[in-house]
Amino acid sequence: MTTAQEARTTEELKALAEQAGRDLEDADALEILQWAVDTFGGRFCVTSSMEDAVVAHLASRARKGGPPVDVVFLDTGYHFPETIGTRDAVEAVMDVNVITLTPRQTVAEQDAEFGPRLHDRDPDLCCKMRKVQPLEEGLKEYSAWATGLRRDESPTRANTPVVGWDEKRQKVKISPIARWTQDDVDAYVTEHGVLTNPLLMDGYPSVGCAPCTRRVLEGEDARAGRWAGRNKTECGLHG
Repeated sequence: MTTAQEARTTEELKALAEQAGRDLEDADALEILQWAVDTFGGRFCVTSSMEDAVVAHLASRARKGGPPVDVVFLDTGYHFPETIGTRDAVEAVMDVNVITLTPRQTVAEQDAEFGPRLHDRDPDLCCKMRKVQPLEEGLKEYSAWATGLRRDESPTRANTPVVGWDEKRQKVKISPIARWTQDDVDAYVTEHGVLTNPLLMDGYPSVGCAPCTRRVLEGEDARAGRWAGRNKTECGLHG
């Protein structure tokens, strides 16, 4: 971690993000991540839901012999076993540093305070406590973070910049595969043998917490199985 990386002010980071968003719009994903690693060093991390390890794999290539990039995973306590298994496999075989974040309360502690199945009664509050707050705590030491958001996933993500400014967290937010399609993801996975969550082959094109995720029906968009039947499309991490 260099002094320059430590010394950037919020205004400098915001200007950097806005300039990079313009300069890197047409760059390939690896080039975007190489820029992030070179620019932020140890103050950069990748967040992963362990739906697949595509961005983590790209980041492992982008480091070019430097220290492994931190890959941050939120263990909400509600994940499918397959998701935890994917995290463990990524940690075992990929040249990255997996960091697991957990909520302040266990599921049992949350149930005791708020009642069982809060995710059914108030999914926004459940997501806030089990996803948003832990991530905000976990990202404090970083100036920039990368996600696997893609513009083709849903209308709410259609304008995702490849590099932008996360106003809520006051950090640079990088979405290196924002311009990719599902076909691009599939091709990369095949070419590089990238680990993917087994649920992707079992009718779950988007994998979240088990109580709030169902298989997608034919003709539905990829995220239709998330909070199905509710007026909710995002957990709050990206909104």
